[in-house]
Amino acid sequence: MWGNHGDWMWGMGGFMGLGWIVILIVIVVVVWLLMRGPLAGGPQTERRSALDILKERYARGEIGREEFEEKKRDLEA
Repeated sequence: MWGNHGDWMWGMGGFMGLGWIVILIVIVVVVWLLMRGPLAGGPQTERRSALDILKERYARGEIGREEFEEKKRDLEA
């Protein structure tokens, strides 16, 4: 009688251990998604076009007018 009970416990222990692993994986994935998603609270990276980046560089004075116009023509072609 007691021997069968012990076998049953070991069998369920395997499933219970697997269940905890699945729960742990779900928790890790949820935390990871929250850290990198819109709820993270940090600055969101947005996709800027090459022309927007070129305009910013020109506005900061990193490139001159001639280089700006040349690169703008290349981008619009």
